Amino acid sequence: MYDILIIGAGPAGISMAVEAVHSRIDSSKILLLEKAEEHSFSIKKYYPDTKLVTANFKGFEAKCTGVMCIPDLTKHETISYLDKAIEENHLQAKYGETVWKIHQNEDKSFIVYTDKGEYHTKIITVAIGILGKPNKPEYKIPASLKNSVFFDVTTKEMTNSKILVVGGGDTASEYCQYLFQAGNTVSLSYRKKDFSRMNEINRVSILALEQEEKVKILYESEVLSIEDKEGKPFVTFKDEKYPAQSYNNVVLALGGTTPSNFLKMIGIEFDGEEPILKEHHETSVQGLFLLGDLTAGTKGGSIIWAFNSSRNAMTKICTDYLSCNIS
Repeated sequence: MYDILIIGAGPAGISMAVEAVHSRIDSSKILLLEKAEEHSFSIKKYYPDTKLVTANFKGFEAKCTGVMCIPDLTKHETISYLDKAIEENHLQAKYGETVWKIHQNEDKSFIVYTDKGEYHTKIITVAIGILGKPNKPEYKIPASLKNSVFFDVTTKEMTNSKILVVGGGDTASEYCQYLFQAGNTVSLSYRKKDFSRMNEINRVSILALEQEEKVKILYESEVLSIEDKEGKPFVTFKDEKYPAQSYNNVVLALGGTTPSNFLKMIGIEFDGEEPILKEHHETSVQGLFLLGDLTAGTKGGSIIWAFNSSRNAMTKICTDYLSCNIS
């Protein structure tokens, strides 16, 4: 049983773990889970080497309230600062692991299910990217199929179903892996003849599932339409070599995925497009907090904002939930 499980190992997640350590929570009771293969993946991948990581961003005041704080730094200096925070605080992080489901027990503790196992924790903080909108296909999706055509696998629990996943990136591969493990019959529709967009791990994984006949891959296929046929998605492909057929569910892994459905599925209430947050970034789910960009609105926040959100949440956690003291 962990005291705090943190989903996301960017600046907000790392600072949350550091705040917990400085609040006298043993590092062995804190766990970071990160979907990418390394921490701070967005900074490492998307920031040019010459770009400054600025403390003051989009009008957010660069005033630190917690343990972690930076001035304007280079990309390399920022990563080094975060590396040092992980090392000096003996933080535990598991990389390449995707959270699919969260269950809250009667005693208000949580079980977190991932593609590699499950974890038990008293408190959860979610420190993933800003809310966005998934990419939509050119064809229309009938409103009557809103409970069987999705843009991610967190909207509804799917088991023992015939499922078509549409896409060819890392998300599509991960969805196929997860859905097969959940006991579904899975096909993958991809418009090209090889997976050029996937990282090596996901490419090897999906090809292994195909070779073992656990996932059927429809290469060079393109969905022409999805219609409602007797309450099920009826999919027609452009190429006649793939006959039109019905599925129980269709998952469109077309990029631009959003954590909105994931947050809603675990019980977080929304006001329109924004999650409803109470004092200190606590959600409508008791003991579950949002951090970083998820607390800053659609414009996003700065790294200082991320650091401060962790401090803010830690204040509430120590006051109401755990035996700890803010230093």
